[in-house]
Amino acid sequence: MNINDIVNWLNGYVWSPILVYMFLGLGLLYSILTRFVQVRFIKDMLKLTFEGGGSKAGVSSFQALTMSLGSRVGTGNIAGVATAIALGGPGAVFWMWVAAFLGSATSFIEITLTQVYKRKIDGEYRGGTPYFIEKGLNLRWFAIVSAIITLIVMGCLWPGVQANTIALAVDNAFGVSPTITGGIVVVLLGAIIFGGVKRIAKTAEIIVPFMAIGYIAVCIILLIMNFSQIPNVISLILSSAFSLNSTFGGLIGSAIAWGVQRGVYSNGAGIGSETFESGAAEVSHPAKQGLVQAFSVYIDTLLICSATAFMILITGMYDVKPEGMDPITSNLGNVEPSLYTQLAVDSVFANFGAAFLALALCFFCFTTLVSYYYKAETNLVFLKLNKSKNINWLYHALRIVLMVAVYYGSVKTAGTIWAMGDLGMGAMAWVNLTAIFFLTKTALKVLKDYEMQKKAGIDPVFNPSKLGIQGADFWEEEYVGPDYTIQKEEKRISL
Repeated sequence: MNINDIVNWLNGYVWSPILVYMFLGLGLLYSILTRFVQVRFIKDMLKLTFEGGGSKAGVSSFQALTMSLGSRVGTGNIAGVATAIALGGPGAVFWMWVAAFLGSATSFIEITLTQVYKRKIDGEYRGGTPYFIEKGLNLRWFAIVSAIITLIVMGCLWPGVQANTIALAVDNAFGVSPTITGGIVVVLLGAIIFGGVKRIAKTAEIIVPFMAIGYIAVCIILLIMNFSQIPNVISLILSSAFSLNSTFGGLIGSAIAWGVQRGVYSNGAGIGSETFESGAAEVSHPAKQGLVQAFSVYIDTLLICSATAFMILITGMYDVKPEGMDPITSNLGNVEPSLYTQLAVDSVFANFGAAFLALALCFFCFTTLVSYYYKAETNLVFLKLNKSKNINWLYHALRIVLMVAVYYGSVKTAGTIWAMGDLGMGAMAWVNLTAIFFLTKTALKVLKDYEMQKKAGIDPVFNPSKLGIQGADFWEEEYVGPDYTIQKEEKRISL
């Protein structure tokens, strides 16, 4: 039994139907409990995205958003969408939409909790799943498990997916060997990750908006040129999603599974992977960042993933090859799904599409790799809390491991690398979804407090003592904001 067989065997347990329906079920539950926060607060989401600024300790909401989008926009939006179509048929796109809409509510919950229980460590804000597990659930051992899993995923398993996508795209467009591409990416990545979190935020803030706009522009042009086919594509997606299509009708189970799996890989809602950048954001109330990140799910899946899916389906540059079944279509032959988007653009813009997508993927995936280091580092910081010895050498070891993983991913086959990434994602999701479920009440208290202050006509400021929330040490001891004096006075009286 080789490594690919072992990983696939493990994925069979980790990615059982239970996990898929947990994503959908909890998303629906949070939508109902928050009275569809992802719809009611659209206006606030847009406003808050560009509100406020960073500081020496933290970053602005916009920087946190671009850091998060830097990890979301990339392989998941381009190669992930193509893989979902290849394994689940066109109907998988519909279930990606469902996962995004419901996942936006889940994202609000997990990011709000991240802000509630964030900390200020060595002059920088840190937060994420292990932080709110320890302080919110008072389960240090569970928090350590979460941090170790995330550290392994971000440092070893996920970087290979991004590197593999870059290497395949560059090889297809320019004929450059993956060995050479992997080496170049490793050198450039090393130059960034040795610069610290502030450089990471600045890099993402500059690159992400431009690369996303450029990609969307090409998508729009292609869709306009094929506007008359859009209704047929929508019909194909919907009929396939509900097993009404004669060609793809028998794939409803695969469509749901792969649509949800690739959808959450793309937008990160419920996995916990997007909590770490949000912990660095400087806001006056946790719900503010929760709303910003809920909006980013829309940007990621409903906008960018949809544009990718429509390009692939309109041009017919895809094959449907469900696992354990004979191929249903064979338009392209033995072509990796991660290349479908390149082929789609190149079929319309000959001698331009492949090169453009290769360059776009280089930017998309590179910023994702940078964000992975930040997430891994944040978990390493958590694991070394309360340690008296100086173990800064671990940071250097982490950087080296990540760069080795990048090179390994560049030269290995796509199937193996994606399977390893899926395994890591599933493991993180089980931990994160369990944790936020048991902290639902806290998140709902925070949302209600935000709404009440908004109705009173004041800019919401968080006071955990007033809400009876314990463990929010940062807000009780460190936060200096508009209501700082009042908070301190209330705390003094309560003592």
